Amino acid sequence: MVANVNGPHFSGGANIAIKCPSHTYEQTLAFYRDTLGLPLIEEEDDGCIFQFGPNRLWIDRVPNLSHPDIWLELETNDTEAAASYLKINGVPRRDEVEQLREDFDGFWISDPAGVIHLVVGDEE
Repeated sequence: MVANVNGPHFSGGANIAIKCPSHTYEQTLAFYRDTLGLPLIEEEDDGCIFQFGPNRLWIDRVPNLSHPDIWLELETNDTEAAASYLKINGVPRRDEVEQLREDFDGFWISDPAGVIHLVVGDEE
């Protein structure tokens, strides 16, 4: 395998999300909160955030979802260069999966297996 030395640099980000069906949300929340005892950072009606080692684990309640879905975050030093590089390499943009705020420095992609990744700039 050859490293990407001329293009944008990528690294794993601090966020992992589990998009959870409504019918299993409460049990999933209880597992991470009560069974594992992970520190709860924030809780809202449609999701919560746990400290997951050096990462943040987002548990999001998603209506009409039939099974859980894992989403990952990638950081890059240059989102514009990253978008071009990924497009040239046949990586599909998936901006339809979730709306980002207009001034957000990032975008959605998926890997060949369909795992969603949020590509974010260093400042986000």
